[in-house]
Amino acid sequence: MKILLKDVKHGKIAVVPEVLDDLWVLYNVILKEDVVYAKTSREVKLGERYERAEKGKRMTVVLGLKVEHASWDRSLNRLRVHGIVSDAPDEIGAKGSHHTINVTLNKPLTIVKDAWLKYQLDRLERATKTGVSPVTVISIDDERYCVAVLRQFNVDVKAEEATRIPGKQNTENRTKAFQEFFKSALGSLREVLSVNAYPIVIIGLGFTKNAFVKYLREKAPEVAEKVLDVKSVNSSGSAGISEALRSGILTKTLRHLRISEETKAVEEVLLRLGKGKSYVTYGFSDVEKACMLGAVETLLITDLRLREASNEERIAMENLMRMAEEKGGRIVVVSTEHEAGIKLQSLGGIAALLRFPIN
Repeated sequence: MKILLKDVKHGKIAVVPEVLDDLWVLYNVILKEDVVYAKTSREVKLGERYERAEKGKRMTVVLGLKVEHASWDRSLNRLRVHGIVSDAPDEIGAKGSHHTINVTLNKPLTIVKDAWLKYQLDRLERATKTGVSPVTVISIDDERYCVAVLRQFNVDVKAEEATRIPGKQNTENRTKAFQEFFKSALGSLREVLSVNAYPIVIIGLGFTKNAFVKYLREKAPEVAEKVLDVKSVNSSGSAGISEALRSGILTKTLRHLRISEETKAVEEVLLRLGKGKSYVTYGFSDVEKACMLGAVETLLITDLRLREASNEERIAMENLMRMAEEKGGRIVVVSTEHEAGIKLQSLGGIAALLRFPIN
C-alpha cells in the first residue's frame, strides 16, 4: 500500500493499493457513511434529439461516493464500493444517483471520514511497511496432503488429496506408494507456484514430513529452495493448517500475516473462557462495561459485525472502539474468512481480553 496523502485533521487519506491484500485492508477500513473518491467510468446521456434521448456515452470521471456498503468478491478477488454520488462534474448530472466504484490495484483512491480510528490508521500503516507476500503451506502425512495459500485474510485451499500407503511389512509397495504420493504433492505445489512463487512452509507428522523435504531436495531442488520453514503438527490435511495457526507454531514464520495475529487473539479468548477465567468477556453490553472501567486490554470484533451493523449500531461500536483506544486498549478486527473469525462471530462478534476481572 502506498499512502499519497494523509490529512487526518480533515479526515482525508489517499492511497494506492499495490497488492491483493491491500484490497482486503481497504475492505475493512471503508465503512458506511464514508466518502470515497476515485476515477471511474459512467454512462452519461448526451441530450435529446427528435424527442428521444441520445445513446449514452461511457465517460471516465472522478466521482465522490457516499458509501452505503462495500462488497468483497472472494472468488474474483475484487472490491466494489456502492453508494450515492455526492460529488461529480456538473455537466454529467450524476449527483444523488447510485453508482459503484471498482477498486483496483495501482489506481489511487481517497477516503474521507468524519473521524479516523487508531486501528484503521494502524492497519493502513502496517500495509505500507510489510510488503510481505502470502505464504504457500503444505500439510502432509501418510494419509493425505493439503496445499493452501495463507493470505492476510484467509486460508485459500488449492489442492487436497487422500492416499492409502501399504503397511511397513510391504516395504517395496510402501516405498513405491510414497514416491507416487510425493510426486502428486509436488505437482500440486508446482501448480500453485506457477501462478505465484510464494515461499513455502511444510507442516505435518515427523517421518512423512521429513521424507517429503528429502524428496524435494532430490527431485525438485528449485522448489526446495523456496522452503521457508518445516514444522510438526498432529493433524492432517487442512485440519493440520488450522492446528498450526491455533497453536502459534507459525507465528514467527507468518509474523507479518494478519491471520496469525487474529487467530492467536481469538484462541486466547476461548482459552480463558474454557478455563472459567474472569479476565475475559464477550457480548456488546459486557464489553462496553469493561471499556468504561478501563479494563480492556484487547478488543476483538469481527469484520462482519462492523459491516452488517445498522447506522446506529455502527456509531455505538465506533464509540466503543474509540473509548478502548483512549484507555490504552488494542483493537483487533478479525476476518470471518477464516476459522478464528467464525468462532468469534458465534460469540456475537465481539469480545475483550481484560487487564483485570470485572463483576
